[in-house]
Amino acid sequence: MTRTQSSHYDVCIIGCGPGGFAGAMRALDLGKQVCVVEKAQIGGTGVMWGALASKTMWELAKDFCVASQTSRGYRAHAITVDYGAMRNTVLTAVREKQDQMRTQLKTFSPEKWNGPGSVTLKRGHGVFKSPNRLLVTRGSRKTEEITADFFLIATGSKPRSLPGVVIDQHRVIDSDGVLRLKSFPRRLMIVGAGIVGCEYATIFSSFGRTRVSLLDHEHRILPFEDEDISRFVGDHLRRNGVDIMHSARLCQLKPKQSCLEIEINQPNTENRFIEVDALLLSIGRVPNLAGLGLGKAGIHCDENGYLPTDENCRVSGNIYAAGDVTAHPALVNLAETEGRYAIKHMYGVSRRPLRYDNMSTVMFFYPPVAAVGLNEKQCREQGIAHRVAYYANSLVNRAIAMRSVDGFVKIIVSDDGDQKILGMRAAGPQVSSTIMTVALVMDQKKGIRDVLKSVHPHPTMSEGIQECLRLLRHKSIYKPRAFPDEIKVRSWRP
Repeated sequence: MTRTQSSHYDVCIIGCGPGGFAGAMRALDLGKQVCVVEKAQIGGTGVMWGALASKTMWELAKDFCVASQTSRGYRAHAITVDYGAMRNTVLTAVREKQDQMRTQLKTFSPEKWNGPGSVTLKRGHGVFKSPNRLLVTRGSRKTEEITADFFLIATGSKPRSLPGVVIDQHRVIDSDGVLRLKSFPRRLMIVGAGIVGCEYATIFSSFGRTRVSLLDHEHRILPFEDEDISRFVGDHLRRNGVDIMHSARLCQLKPKQSCLEIEINQPNTENRFIEVDALLLSIGRVPNLAGLGLGKAGIHCDENGYLPTDENCRVSGNIYAAGDVTAHPALVNLAETEGRYAIKHMYGVSRRPLRYDNMSTVMFFYPPVAAVGLNEKQCREQGIAHRVAYYANSLVNRAIAMRSVDGFVKIIVSDDGDQKILGMRAAGPQVSSTIMTVALVMDQKKGIRDVLKSVHPHPTMSEGIQECLRLLRHKSIYKPRAFPDEIKVRSWRP
């Protein structure tokens, strides 16, 4: 028998992934009564299937790669890896983060916390009945009506499917199914050569147990980046044994008793038939908005299926959105930022508009790649005159000491007297940390003269950034004439 209760809150947040959780905690800071509705995993995709899980796998694969090397003066004999044990390590990391989130939700629940503010977690599926009413159903036995002054939709996304391909999460998987594998597939085909596809190609090829094929429908991987980044990542994937098939499309998938037969089409060649043990689809993500009753709330998706938001993360009236349900990049840090900003705008404490132009990202390849701001391709498309400095890690003392010299720093500045930093791309060790050096400078709208006032510690990877900036001022310690392949400066004007 169904019974209906009713409760009112200041804010109701639908989804307890990174964006929803961050928004809830910001509302708690402001002393608000918060309700969080979640029907599945605490932490959402960002914890369970996405960033945390895949980056834990990447760390393990990287460590395995380093331990397997014989060029550092040590050698580990007969090193092996067990997929089940590796999988358990990843799940342990996931559960640690989920437990931390649960602990905080419980700590500030009305039963444990006397305020100001509180956070109430409701497990179930939420459906709008009006802009101020949400019906939460858990199974078929309990229905509860939630009313709130404001709503934040942060339901995340799910992997995009490919027409005609049935995902069984056994032999045909998406990113949600990677941890459901029981062992390393001997032959794995990955469809999609964006960031996620290249990351999983890096992970599985680094363990040395899987022959990886990467199917790319473009003429180069990571087509949104400059060619030097695409070439750098592609070269290292091939060095790891990955077979990259450019301008290729999956035509047909035929399950056999012991394998999958894949028919591949490439221009100017006859169709190829490749047998693999598993197929991983990585062709993007789509927002989780089905079944929310958006029409009853007076809001609708755009032509691409996303919720349109203004500069304040507001969809309409009292309803806001954060994370993958918006048309902005699907990044955990962006979802958290949007969730926090939406709450601030609801209660008039936002002091500046949310900026998307200087959000730094890290692509977990081997070596990893980090990015912030514009690349050369985007500068040319926007008609921006610019100068570019390239400085190889092989000249950076810390990289030499780490015996990890693959990579570089590339900084783009405006080609004028201000030399404002427009963007940076970096590849190699510790880029996830060094990228913030430039991101902070860009946020402060500083030029390279201001940055060069600081002295970087030695030996560190950030010295590569320092030398790259000196290069743009014709003051670098090492000169392009002596190292023409390692040090480069170029300019472009419309």
